[in-house]
Amino acid sequence: MSAFPQNHWYVAAWSHEVGRSLLARTICNEPVVFYRTAAGEPVALADRCVHRRYPLSLGKLVEDEVECGYHGFKFDCAGACTFVPGQDRIPRTARVPRYSLVERHSWIWIWIGDQEPDLSAVPDAHWLDDPAWGAVRDLTYSPFRHSLLMDNLMDLSHETYLHAGLIGTPEIARTPFTTTVDEENHLVRFSRHMSAVECPPFYAKSTGFKSPIDRWQDVYFEPPSFWVNNVRVAPHGVEPGPNGDDSGAAHVKILHGLTPETEHSTWDFWAVVRDFALDDDSVGDFLLAMNQDVVQQDLDALTVLEQVVATEPPGTQELSVAIDAGGLAARDMMRRLLS
Repeated sequence: MSAFPQNHWYVAAWSHEVGRSLLARTICNEPVVFYRTAAGEPVALADRCVHRRYPLSLGKLVEDEVECGYHGFKFDCAGACTFVPGQDRIPRTARVPRYSLVERHSWIWIWIGDQEPDLSAVPDAHWLDDPAWGAVRDLTYSPFRHSLLMDNLMDLSHETYLHAGLIGTPEIARTPFTTTVDEENHLVRFSRHMSAVECPPFYAKSTGFKSPIDRWQDVYFEPPSFWVNNVRVAPHGVEPGPNGDDSGAAHVKILHGLTPETEHSTWDFWAVVRDFALDDDSVGDFLLAMNQDVVQQDLDALTVLEQVVATEPPGTQELSVAIDAGGLAARDMMRRLLS
């Protein structure tokens, strides 16, 4: 059985990463080479030549075909071999697998599995290129297993301690939250609404709001790979209007595309989008730098935790408490996807 859920979409790359050169990336233990055709279509092929298994990513792009850098075999966009050195006949089996891709909202998604791709199952990340939102984005290579990052994001009480001085305040760990499992839509949700709390630098310096604020965290995770934190911050007492108007608040969405590389490493495609100060690049620059610091703190902690977990004997028990409800629900859904 695969170590990762099959027949699902995973973020493979930011759109700007894939161009007219060969990009190598391992997704769910599968080595893949990416490029764009001259017409601009993204292509993903297995990153192994059928001849002697040399990585195709070490070859070169010739028009819209990949030429192996070892013996010169060529493969078209469908993975079919079009040239074999020293002979005219091309063996029928001379082809490499091609992966289905969908390019949508600044992300290129890859379908991992042998079933027909389900285009309706591509997660919605439209805020990334919606003109009503401003977005900053990055990619973090994470040398630890996917489940550690999933646990981290499903329990934001750690912000109080790990991210104090950036995005964490004492009230996060003290405030109860609700967890729900949406079986129909395959989502795990948790919500924490805080009233009259401290405004951390992440929001104070980007919105200009002073303490106390009302701060909402409404999170959903769409296993196996897509996580969104819908944040609302507003001066204390400012509520949404009866007609849905919420112009007195600032809204931020923090997105993560969590893509396993191997059993012990993960690609973290993340973005921060906002609906305020859209014409002020300095706000975007601040949120980018601040979230890079937050992600680095997670990276440092989870890299240590990976080393701990990797050296523990099988069957080592851990203690779970109330704050783990979201993470345990996500783990359960992941187990069912694997089975």
